[in-house]
Amino acid sequence: FHEAGSGDPLILLHGSGPGVDGWTNFAGNLPAFADSFHTFIVDLPGFGRSDSRPGNPVDDAVNALGAFMTNQGITCADVLGNSMGGIVASRFAAQHPNSVRRLCSIGGVGGQSLLSPFPSEGLNLLLDFTENPTRERLAAWMRSMVFNPATLTDEIIEERWRQASKSEALASARRLYTRAAVRTMHSTPDVAIEQWAHLPRIEAPTLLAWGRDDRVAPLDRALLPMRLIPKCELHVFFDCGHWAM
Repeated sequence: FHEAGSGDPLILLHGSGPGVDGWTNFAGNLPAFADSFHTFIVDLPGFGRSDSRPGNPVDDAVNALGAFMTNQGITCADVLGNSMGGIVASRFAAQHPNSVRRLCSIGGVGGQSLLSPFPSEGLNLLLDFTENPTRERLAAWMRSMVFNPATLTDEIIEERWRQASKSEALASARRLYTRAAVRTMHSTPDVAIEQWAHLPRIEAPTLLAWGRDDRVAPLDRALLPMRLIPKCELHVFFDCGHWAM
């Protein structure tokens, strides 16, 4: 993990794309947050420098967040998660309401879109990469994550390719992103209900932040969480894709 600043604790949780880690997601935001918070950027299990665990990646991440807070002596924190990090943060907040003061989720909090096709364009591109990883397929997926493709320089793509093509990064991505895994998201009523059931148990004031032009987790995915989370607001950024941060 990385840390900076002083004040109340703020924990930042990254998304789940191949080759991602906490620093990749949030390095550009750290100076602003560190002005007001004791800020932690965490690598979840199986990402960055954190070892993999054998169980479900989301469950492992929820457990790891609790262990991290205990090890750091943090009893209550603000938690902000991007994509899978938002799902992890929301599940942790539901399970440990006294440990989360405020919750923010960027482009992901559980469940699927209500009106848009599934899998989404961006998710299909990610599945294409995990099934047959090439630099070109990685770049195509990364372009689906942003509103303005010009923000993705050759240097950014090359660095992500260097990380994503490592065997351990591919193994981690394939635990989440295979066609079979995606099919199970709609396989039974129990699986479908599980994606939403924890949301009404979140007690923390919650901000959902979303890109209006998100092609990975389309904006309508925010509608049901906005209703089910008791203290919830939604902010939509214009000219913005999945990587709102």
